[in-house]
Amino acid sequence: MIPAIGLLVGLAIGLILQPNVPLWLQPYLPIAVIAALDAVFGGIRAVLDGIFDDKVFVVSFVSNTVVAALIVFLGDQLGVGAQLSTGVVVVLGVRIFSNVASIRRHLFKA
Repeated sequence: MIPAIGLLVGLAIGLILQPNVPLWLQPYLPIAVIAALDAVFGGIRAVLDGIFDDKVFVVSFVSNTVVAALIVFLGDQLGVGAQLSTGVVVVLGVRIFSNVASIRRHLFKA
């Protein structure tokens, strides 16, 4: 439940403070958020499976976000940023839905 609580606290802080994102960072933010959500849902799934490890969660969270941002950066440098961004969103989206399906099976036994 730690990942879920952290997500809710982070969302509340973001809604209250409403931070401004610099223009140069805006293309990377959605990808970083999706990568972070992948790690959070993976953490929730690991908790329900009884295999959660905080070190693995932190490394997964940071590495997912950094790798996704690097892929988008590389795509921008090559002139194919939109295509690589779409690829990252699709891959991480599939992982998120897979984790959500597993969480649903744990919670509802269905």
